[in-house]
Amino acid sequence: MGLDYLRSRQIGLFLLWATCAAGREVRALAQESANSPLAAPLPGLWKTETAEGFNKGAHELELLAGVGIGTPIIHGEHAHDWILGSLQYGWVFTDVLAPDRWHRGNWELLAHVFGGEQFNPSHAYLIGAAPLLRYNFAPGGRWVPFIDFGAGVTATDIRDCDLSTTFEFNLQAGAGTHFFLRKDLALTFQYRFIHLSNAGIDFPNLGVNTSNFMLGLSWFF
Repeated sequence: MGLDYLRSRQIGLFLLWATCAAGREVRALAQESANSPLAAPLPGLWKTETAEGFNKGAHELELLAGVGIGTPIIHGEHAHDWILGSLQYGWVFTDVLAPDRWHRGNWELLAHVFGGEQFNPSHAYLIGAAPLLRYNFAPGGRWVPFIDFGAGVTATDIRDCDLSTTFEFNLQAGAGTHFFLRKDLALTFQYRFIHLSNAGIDFPNLGVNTSNFMLGLSWFF
């Protein structure tokens, strides 16, 4: 009985030592794995929480549609109304700026293409492209307001005594907001002013000016 007791005690002590040694080895391997670049966590979309500012390098794909209401200003003689769709691809190229101020946020560069049809005062097409510079505010919560502006080129057969060439330049400026449905998907509302003219290449060149009200979805990744 005494010999069996000693043998079982020795076996128990050996198993305890083996368990402790295995535990130390597992912890060492886990620490080594955590320090490995391959095991490093991928950077998230947000700096901290949703709408607290994007991480530098975040991307966006935005699809919008809406209506443009013409305004006869800046020498234009007619109100040009159209329906418009746009596709935008964005890249956040700064970290969060002014983190302790009310206007904290990120700058974003967007490639913007658009197209649509004028339905008043005549039927005509327009397609165009422009780089845009956008500032996304980071107030916290689901709402992320922004402002943007840019300039590009347009092809159109709009005439109506205001334009005379297929090639036109476009100037754009707008403001809007994202409402995040989840961390990577937002409902986007935007107002954008668009001006078309050919910079005096040919005449008449009175210009076309519209206030565009757009609604769509934005995916962030």
